Amino acid sequence: MMKASPLNKKILTPGVLVLLVFMAAGAIAVIARFTGGIGYVTNLSNARPWGLWVGVDVATGVALAAGGFTTAALAHILGKHYYEPITRPALLTAALGYTFVVLGLLVDIGRSWAIWKPIFNWNTNSVLFEVAMCVMVYLNVLYIEFFPIIAEQFKGKVNLPGLLSAFNGLTDWILTIGDAILDKIMWIFIILGVVLSCMHQSSLGSLMLVAPTKLHPLWYTPILPLLFLTSAFAVGYPMVVFETTIATASFKLDSEMNILSPLTRITIVLLGIYMFLKLGDLAVRGTWIYLLDGTYQTNSFVVEMLFGVIVPWIMLLFTKIRNSKTGIFTAASLIVGGVVLNRINVFIVGYKPPLSENVYFPAPGEIFVTLGLIATLMFVYRIVVTYLPVLQESREVSP
Repeated sequence: MMKASPLNKKILTPGVLVLLVFMAAGAIAVIARFTGGIGYVTNLSNARPWGLWVGVDVATGVALAAGGFTTAALAHILGKHYYEPITRPALLTAALGYTFVVLGLLVDIGRSWAIWKPIFNWNTNSVLFEVAMCVMVYLNVLYIEFFPIIAEQFKGKVNLPGLLSAFNGLTDWILTIGDAILDKIMWIFIILGVVLSCMHQSSLGSLMLVAPTKLHPLWYTPILPLLFLTSAFAVGYPMVVFETTIATASFKLDSEMNILSPLTRITIVLLGIYMFLKLGDLAVRGTWIYLLDGTYQTNSFVVEMLFGVIVPWIMLLFTKIRNSKTGIFTAASLIVGGVVLNRINVFIVGYKPPLSENVYFPAPGEIFVTLGLIATLMFVYRIVVTYLPVLQESREVSP
């Protein structure tokens, strides 16, 4: 098994220049939000306080970062070390994902300067408080898990420029001691990360349990927390397939099929459980009757289930597709898109306050902020894998 190494690739490619354009547009929208207020750049209101930034930047971002804890559980807790080569990219994606979830919240909440208050003002009866604390702690856990990668690259080679060179010794000492300590206790943070992830993935679904008159019956269900948790499990490995395939193609690295193909067999089980719960819930509650009303909510639900769950699950049943790079990437993309649409459906499409007659649609400012955050995440990913040992240039791995 080849060791991970910095890629040392050219940074300013045509694709990166496109990302910089979106980043600039997002930065302008963020400046407009903080100078003109939320109402200046959004279509949010008192009846609809949550929109694109919560539905996509927060809820979707948390779900798609599930590859971090699912691969950590597989490789380190279950001892499947064969999957080690994909744990670092998944960890990086999770760390960046949660970082930008927090940045999205800073833009979304009215008083951004007060985001620290839940640390000291506890409301143990609030699901939102539990989500906030879990996300905050888990983000720090992800940074701790990523620390050994930084130490591996710079330990014994610290060479800060100019006046900062006075801190070379201290920095190297921190890297050396920190790496030695974490090597002995990292298992604690890995387990903690899995537990915290399970807690707040389900709690994001619990948030909507307080809105039975506002959320469409196709999505409102007492098992919504369980559905959010199982969908996060189901999308974890497909997100790894999605991200790894794009990365290997973009950086012209060796194919990961010998690792990704076995992952899709696990996905069949996890996605099957989620599909069984969703369809079973429709049958038990009798809400399948809404599938015949022809509204945009119904159409969105059908697209979510058909193309985001059922079709990719059937695709992965075939060995030929699981052994095809195009096949598993297509199936993984559909699953990722299905979870994205599910979060949008729950927080935006299916959410309709009784006293609000207006249909919410994101304003250009909201869209630019979201696209800017996504572009920034991809840009930082590119920088990190270029200078830190995250990916492997040659991955000849045998079971």
